[in-house]
Amino acid sequence: MVSRVGVVSDDFRKQALGYGLTTAEILYRMPDHRSLLQTYVWQNYDMFPKFPALTDFLAFWQEKLDGPLHSVTVVHSKLIKPAELRAVDGVFRLH
Repeated sequence: MVSRVGVVSDDFRKQALGYGLTTAEILYRMPDHRSLLQTYVWQNYDMFPKFPALTDFLAFWQEKLDGPLHSVTVVHSKLIKPAELRAVDGVFRLH
């Protein structure tokens, strides 16, 4: 039996190093029907703002896959996040 005490997931390690969850919606043209677009959703932990993991994935796509890329939309916590909440008087009151 293997003990899992003290084992930290790779995703947690990445978050501690500054990585954030990144989602990319990739639109690409169908290889046999270039007028049709297909959607692929990619999600991984990546570094803002250069996105090296996504860049590597897109390079792989262009080299190895037949469907040419149309567009890529990227969402990352540093691009879009909720507004910060600040207390004016330093005290939160809940009734």
